[in-house]
Amino acid sequence: MNRIIKIIFLDILKNKIVLAYTLILALLSWSSFGLEDNSAKGLLTILNVILFTVPLVSILFATIYLYNSAEFIELLLSQPIKRKKIWLSLFLGLSLSMVAAFFIGAGIPLLVNAPDSVGIMMVIVGCLISLIFVALAFLSSILTRDKAKGIGISIMTWLFFALLFDGMVLFLLFQFSEYPIEKAMVAVTAFSPIDLARIQILLQLDVSAMMGYTGAIFKDFFGTTTGLAVSFLLLCLWIVIPFCVSLKKFKNKDL
Repeated sequence: MNRIIKIIFLDILKNKIVLAYTLILALLSWSSFGLEDNSAKGLLTILNVILFTVPLVSILFATIYLYNSAEFIELLLSQPIKRKKIWLSLFLGLSLSMVAAFFIGAGIPLLVNAPDSVGIMMVIVGCLISLIFVALAFLSSILTRDKAKGIGISIMTWLFFALLFDGMVLFLLFQFSEYPIEKAMVAVTAFSPIDLARIQILLQLDVSAMMGYTGAIFKDFFGTTTGLAVSFLLLCLWIVIPFCVSLKKFKNKDL
């Protein structure tokens, strides 16, 4: 199992797309801190990268890599290796490479220029977002053998969490503005890993006051130790559940 992880990890690290991804993250991160007068503006710029670029690259690259590795996976299946070990090795190899790319590209600049709770939180959240969308990529790729459909599912998944989900939440807020549904919105955020990540970072930046009454409710819950633990538990579940579902399908799939 460790040998398979090492092979996948080293193979991905030599991939030009991953190298370009790391380089672009590094350029954006270092330039954000270098061009802005204060670190807060640079952090907000990197926040947008973490919430939009990192999920998109993670889910797309992982999905395409899995489809392109179909022959390699079939070769592994012909060996006396359990399917669970093969799928877990693929996940760990892909996850470690995407987390390494994010950490080298954006994590190091964050820790150098913002070595406080905000910078550390952004690094942790960025790593978790990478893992979550790799797990979602595994689920997308196992749902269909058609590469085009699989990539389409991945793009729609990213589009839903990055843009459409927020639009649905805003629609509900406007439609039920006469009712006290702000507390219910705290529960609704659990259904979007990107929203959970955004709230945690914004609370660390202490801009929740700009979010009005809803922001105050978010701060009352997510700003506490219990709320922080719950949000990280939910983010971890967003990794575990999609991967476990994909693993179950992979075990029963006739390849």
